[in-house]
Amino acid sequence: MVLSSAESLPPPSEPPPSAFAFPPATAADAKGIVTVGGDLEPGTLLAAYRSGLFPMRLPSGELAWWSPDPRGVIIPNRLRVSKSLRRSRRRFQIRVDTAFEAVIDACADRAPHEYLWITSEVRSAYLHLHRLGWAHSVEAWTVATEDEPAILVGGLYGVAVGGLFGGESMFHRRPDASKVALIALAELMCSDGQEGEGRLIDVQWNTPHMASLGAADVSRKGYLGQLERALALPLPAAFGRAPAGSHHG
Repeated sequence: MVLSSAESLPPPSEPPPSAFAFPPATAADAKGIVTVGGDLEPGTLLAAYRSGLFPMRLPSGELAWWSPDPRGVIIPNRLRVSKSLRRSRRRFQIRVDTAFEAVIDACADRAPHEYLWITSEVRSAYLHLHRLGWAHSVEAWTVATEDEPAILVGGLYGVAVGGLFGGESMFHRRPDASKVALIALAELMCSDGQEGEGRLIDVQWNTPHMASLGAADVSRKGYLGQLERALALPLPAAFGRAPAGSHHG
């Protein structure tokens, strides 16, 4: 699988700290809601991921911060790849951070009856994080030929902090394209000598689709322990370099 990446992104740049103070993840209610309010400024988003939380608005429009129990996670070096999916990989080229805006727009493209949670506000917030070097896309493109240019047909985006990749959304326009992007993400997290040890892909809520690829449910307590270890690790090389443990509360 060919891997290529954009060269223009700087190493992650720490934004001003959040003015919003998060309760601990263990304060979550039965639905997994830890608190309501705050904003989507870069410092707030990073503080949330480092605390084991992620944002999603309620039907009322209020901004909620979630810590589900159980939590869906993928250990990068335990991802399951079937024989048929291995064959599918040959149909795609993988790129990193070459079309972040197109990926988030594709993820936001929902049917009229589906809940639109990637609003213009969310889009702007993650584009800002991307420009600061924290949010990344892993993209599946068709293989270019003499007659046809490469086309973006699948991908995912999320936030990389140390050894954590907080997955936010994925899309596909060809069969298996999003699955191939997820496989590539797992490989990227294992490809720089760390072998993925201690690194973590957070998928928030597990689904049968994610479980078929090796996602597992862990308790909130188990997730927070894995998160602490992951945050102390260096970023995968594909997402830039920062000192291990370079995070602020």
